[in-house]
Amino acid sequence: MTTLLRVDASIRVDGSVSRALADSAEAAWQAEHPDGVVVRRDLGRHPIPSNVWPAVIGAKMGLDAGPDADRADTAEALALAADLIAEIKNADAVLLAVPLYNYGISQHVKTWMDVLLSEMELAQGPGPLTGKPIIMTLARGGGYGSGTPREGWDHATPYLERIFGDVFGMNIRKAVAELTLASVTPAMAELIPASKVAEEEAHVSAKEHAVAVAKELTGAAA
Repeated sequence: MTTLLRVDASIRVDGSVSRALADSAEAAWQAEHPDGVVVRRDLGRHPIPSNVWPAVIGAKMGLDAGPDADRADTAEALALAADLIAEIKNADAVLLAVPLYNYGISQHVKTWMDVLLSEMELAQGPGPLTGKPIIMTLARGGGYGSGTPREGWDHATPYLERIFGDVFGMNIRKAVAELTLASVTPAMAELIPASKVAEEEAHVSAKEHAVAVAKELTGAAA
């Protein structure tokens, strides 16, 4: 039995492109692994409280939290951190759905990643995530490719690649939809056809990546 950890980050549910791409990837993965388990973590709908990471770091590094520190809160933060770290360590593959917000990742994703990085076994690599596949379904409202006016303004994708690829040593696959705000932004009206093509291609890519990862896992288990 294989386990897929799916992590969503969009604050939207209906109409979320990153979620829709992840749905395509998940369906393709489940078609290959009908008996597989999908573990879900929805950071958009259920954000990790902002006080969790400071409490975890304080406890793990032996920092003095001051006389007003709540030991119960620290215990709860450490328990949640242990759950988050166990989820990604125990998964055979990860599906991460992330929209681009204000040219970067949302605070929800950053908090989750910070908690993961509090685990020295993960942060100092190579470690238990080395070689593990991760599929990223990414949605960008505008265009950030080579030659566009905002080339280089996407500060989310390079950061995600740095942490999950370079630090954690995971094998990254990406399905990216751009121009996703064209249909609701008058100034982008002429880009609607291009946005539809980009989204369709991203769905195809998401499915292909999921099938490839599923087959890799099947081969590894054989």
